[in-house]
Amino acid sequence: MDVIDCHTHIVPPEIIAARERLCRDERWFGLLYGDPRARLAGAEDLHMAMDAGGVAAAVTFGFAFHDAGLCRACNDYVLQAARDAPDRLIPFAVVSPADPRAARDEARRCLEEGAVGLGELMPDGQGFCLDVPVLDDLLAVARAHGAPVMIHVNERLGHDYAGKGTQGPEEAYRLALRHPENVLIYPHWGGGLPFYELMPEVRAALRNVYYDTAASPYLYDDAVYRHAMDWAPSKVLFGSDYPLIAPERHLRRVRRAGLDDACLEALLAGNARALLSGAAIPPRAPSGGHW
Repeated sequence: MDVIDCHTHIVPPEIIAARERLCRDERWFGLLYGDPRARLAGAEDLHMAMDAGGVAAAVTFGFAFHDAGLCRACNDYVLQAARDAPDRLIPFAVVSPADPRAARDEARRCLEEGAVGLGELMPDGQGFCLDVPVLDDLLAVARAHGAPVMIHVNERLGHDYAGKGTQGPEEAYRLALRHPENVLIYPHWGGGLPFYELMPEVRAALRNVYYDTAASPYLYDDAVYRHAMDWAPSKVLFGSDYPLIAPERHLRRVRRAGLDDACLEALLAGNARALLSGAAIPPRAPSGGHW
């Protein structure tokens, strides 16, 4: 059974080398990477992690910096890494919505140069809220290119941690209501939003919204996989949040969660194939094989 990891981060060597300075200059980056134990990864690191975990392909993107120039540097690196490994890496582009015009232009540039989607955008880290119209032009560009947009959403309850933001399921729901034609991916289970899809009117409103499993081992009991796949079986994407969590480690948790084969295949690869049908995704593993 093959695997597509829909949530991984890589950054260019110059950003890794400038880590200490960037932790001072970029507040959100400093919150996440001020601890020297927090890993940053490049393309080769990601390839090794994919090999270790049996991952066939990965959606990958840089860090959502507030500075538009740093976003562009990440995008150039990610696009080149995907050109170097077109059968393995599926590039998304990060932009900084704090400058709507620059974000729109950078999104258009990257989508025209091979990016498949936009994100992961970070509202708190980049200084915007989901309830204001700052994203309107950017989402229009995404619609014109048929590109999904991944926006960080987290749960508002529970324990605190570095990088826990203020944008939760209510804000994410209202954004989807305002832009029903956009395909949106909400990481980290959309802060709990898929559980509200048991309400018919919410499910209808979120018809173009997908969720990924990023960071689940830090947030939820493993029963979350079974429960979400019971009522949103076509909308959940496996995402490790590498390098925060290695795909191999996360996959062990998913495979022990008690999903039947059909649900497991959908979560690990099938739903991603359907969503990213225009991307260069490798063929399925041979019957009985394992990537």
